[in-house]
Order: sequence, then C-alpha cells, then structure tokens
Amino acid sequence: MDDGMAIATLIASGKLDDRLLDRTLGLLRELDPKTSFLAWIDEGDAADLRFSGSGRDARWALDGLDGVDIVVQPEEPRWKRLFVADMDSTIIGQECIDELADYAGMKDKVARITERAMQGELDFPGALRERVRLLAGLDERELHRCLTERVHLTDGARTLVQTMRAGGSSCLLVSGGFLSFAEPVARMVGFDRVKANRLVFAGGKLSGEVGDPIVDGMAKRDSLIEARERLGLKPRDVMAIGDGANDKSMIQEAGLGVAFRAKPALVEVADAELRYHGLDALLWVQGVRRRDWFRK
Repeated sequence: MDDGMAIATLIASGKLDDRLLDRTLGLLRELDPKTSFLAWIDEGDAADLRFSGSGRDARWALDGLDGVDIVVQPEEPRWKRLFVADMDSTIIGQECIDELADYAGMKDKVARITERAMQGELDFPGALRERVRLLAGLDERELHRCLTERVHLTDGARTLVQTMRAGGSSCLLVSGGFLSFAEPVARMVGFDRVKANRLVFAGGKLSGEVGDPIVDGMAKRDSLIEARERLGLKPRDVMAIGDGANDKSMIQEAGLGVAFRAKPALVEVADAELRYHGLDALLWVQGVRRRDWFRK
C-alpha cells in the first residue's frame, strides 16, 4: 500500500483504554504529527485512527507495545468482497503434513523440512514431494484419524469467514497442503471454494506421490487472481492472509495482505501483521462491530 492518508485500526482486545490509546497516538505522531483519533469500533477493543504513512512504519513504531496489533489501509473500501486464506498454521493451528507424519513415525524429519520450506529456504514443490514420499504406505484411515485428533481451528476463523459470507463476500481456502484435510476444514469454517494438493492412494494406502499440478506459491497467487477476475473485483477489494514464504506472492497480489503469526519472509512483504489476536480481529479491520459478528 502506498503512503498517504489512511485508516490505522488499533486492536488491543480487552485492554484498549485511554492510557494505551494516548501512548499509541504519541508513538505514531513521531512519524506523522497529524495522527488523530477517529472513532471507536468497539470501545476497549478496537479503534480507528487517521494516519499518514505505511503499515510497515506503523508496526515498527508500535513494536514495543505488547498485545497490540495495528492494520493500516486506505479509507475505502473497508469491506473486502473476496477473502483468500492459507490453511496450515493460519485457518488451522497445525501443519497437517507434520501431524500426519507422526502417525508414520517420521514427524521430526518431516517437520524440519516443513520449517525450512516455510522460511523460504527450500523449493516448495520439491520439499512437498520429498515429505510425501516419506509417508508412503500410510493407511488412508490414518488421515481421518489425524483430522479428528490433531486438527483444530484457529480462534476466530469460523466467525470471520461466516460473517464475511453473510455480508456477501466470497471466501477461498487455498492450501499447499492436501484436499483430504482442506475440504473438511473448508466445510467446518464456511469457505465457499477450496484449492489444495491431491494425495495419490493405492490400495487404500498413500503411494508416496502427489497429483499434478502442485499448488505452490504461484498457484495460490493465480487462484486469487482467477477468483478476483471471475467476481469482477479490483485488488483493493481483496484481503489475503497466510503465515509462510509460500504465501508471499498471494499476499502481495491482494489489496490488503496480512501476515498471521508469520515467518519473517512473509512479514517483510505484507501490508499488515496479526501477532496477538485471532482471525476475527480482521472484522474490526473492516469496521465491523462485535455485535454484528456472525457466531455459530
């Protein structure tokens, strides 16, 4: 996002009092002396400030404030009509392939490869194929067991997606993981579309192969563009979120690209970062008061 007058949404759920607000305004005024309070979204939780500068500068200025997230964006449009999300360590709290590898006794080895891939140190397609080969022979039933026992939704994921869907937005789950997990997760959360990699089975067991084409970082970006064009939207109408280097192209393509508890390689290019709050904080970013959140 280019520098200029913008909305800076300050989020400090449950502790955003006048003292913290004044401290924040003081820090941001060192960058822009005209920074001002605009309005409460939910008093004590989230407020809008008017700020001239970049999201990266604002995050740097507030880096020492524990428990505070800030998102800077143009004043309009606040409401995003397309939401694109990564799955592993974003919509869910786990890396599915690492958890699945535990059932094959290979978790440590697979997790080390996953971490390097998410940091951007390894070629993603090659790292994916290497990890899946290590799982060859694992019974298909273990995937269902892993989904039930290990996979948990990130706080706020369902509220965010279902509120956006209720408001008419399209929500796409796009993952470098596997359809065996992504499809049930998409149903649980409320996404209307999903794209992920396909594991190959032989005789009810993993063959050790992944179906082509591989859903990598560029495929995620292409999926975002395809969905945006299909809906006739502009980049400014799109919000995307992820956690790893594999999400960089997708995050940069979105009008508002958010890094969620993310690796440094992604934080570096994202418009905004959520460190402390659940995914439903992105509703405050869009100006939606808590009373209007969809909860189920």
